[in-house]
Amino acid sequence: MLKGISPFVSPDLLHTLHRMGHGDEIVLADAHFPGDSLNDNILRADGVKIQDILTGILPLLEIDDYVDDPIVMMDAVSGDTLDPIVEEAYLIPIKKYASGVPAIKRIDRFTFYERAKNAFVIVVTGELAKYGNIILKKGVTPV
Repeated sequence: MLKGISPFVSPDLLHTLHRMGHGDEIVLADAHFPGDSLNDNILRADGVKIQDILTGILPLLEIDDYVDDPIVMMDAVSGDTLDPIVEEAYLIPIKKYASGVPAIKRIDRFTFYERAKNAFVIVVTGELAKYGNIILKKGVTPV
């Protein structure tokens, strides 16, 4: 075990974060997300909530500050409503470790899926919250 690294960050996830470059995206997907249908690079974090993974990975990487939408979540489909508690929970680690980033942008379900197809990795979690998926764009580590 390494000091200072969250137990929610598996060795495979740590290795993947290290391999990601500036502009690469990581999808933290809820348990219902069709990850295997969209992307060949899938990691499993069954039983782990996305807020916990955010708390574990955000101290380890920079969020891209060269784009307007470095953090994206899926918007509700027509007829559904978003539970504001989900985004509020994610904002706790985001504000703590990436305070200068723009507000979370919401995009429709199929646009989110298209972006997930091109992501560096999809981490399928144990998150059960509806519309709990989030994409982070990795930035440049300051010197």
